[in-house]
Amino acid sequence: MLKQVKEAFIEEKHYQEKHGIHCTSIIDGYTDFIFVNRFGGVQHQGTLNKAIRRIIRDCNDELLNKNPNAEVLLPSFSCHSLRHTFTTRLVESGVNIKVVQDVLGHKDVSTTLDIYTDVTKELAEREFDNLEKKLKENGRSSKSGTDEDVV
Repeated sequence: MLKQVKEAFIEEKHYQEKHGIHCTSIIDGYTDFIFVNRFGGVQHQGTLNKAIRRIIRDCNDELLNKNPNAEVLLPSFSCHSLRHTFTTRLVESGVNIKVVQDVLGHKDVSTTLDIYTDVTKELAEREFDNLEKKLKENGRSSKSGTDEDVV
């Protein structure tokens, strides 16, 4: 977990303690969840998506009020889209796929690879650039050394 995320979680727990909010839910034997509603129940995905839609609407409305000809700033997305994006960014950053699998809680790494990671054009180009550099460093590049000779 990133240090900033841990600090945000601790801050949220302090906020809840200060306001008398305590987790009342037990799911698969787990309790003491961080993201709970004011009654102590776990946050429902629909509630989170509704909040995201309001944020998108408000940001886009603010932009369009300033400039009616502007393109919308934020496209429509859901909290599950954030999970896909997070996973893709971890993979793009070179995080070991087994670590990504563990963070996402997948039993099988194929779930992580097949469903949650998207290969972006930039990632593919960077990986092949890195491969070419490694091949050249090891003296295994083509005889002429031109890009056209590397397959």
